Amino acid sequence: MFRGKANAPLVVRPPHALAESQFTETCTRCEKCIAVCPTNIIVKGSGGFPEIDFGAGAKECELCNKCVEACQDDALNAANEPVWRWQLTLNEQACLPFQGVACRSCGEYCADSAIRFQPKIGGQFTPELILEACTGCGACIHPCPTNALQIQPAD
Repeated sequence: MFRGKANAPLVVRPPHALAESQFTETCTRCEKCIAVCPTNIIVKGSGGFPEIDFGAGAKECELCNKCVEACQDDALNAANEPVWRWQLTLNEQACLPFQGVACRSCGEYCADSAIRFQPKIGGQFTPELILEACTGCGACIHPCPTNALQIQPAD
């Protein structure tokens, strides 16, 4: 029985990436952005195109723009807005504080205070994402013991 094509996995491109269709048309897959990333979170992804893997390297983006400077085909372009096409998301079903377990790992690693913990009557403090404060660095992702936080392409 034909059930249709499965949805393609969400891919997070490096900072200042063009929109996905333009990015894949413009990027020559030269790997220069991969080579210059000081934290090694830019990896060779599907089709050889660069993508972000917050489980690799030092596990966060330093926001240094070295990848943009190395990109000679303008698939990554500092003039491209928004700067980040990334969005932090939280799966409350996987997040320990929402299950009554004390955990503040993500907030301890967030230098920009984009994750705040709100008191909950009779329960654990629960995280609140302050998306306006989030730089998209991903420092909060690796320390989460349940993988409740993800960086995804922004809508």
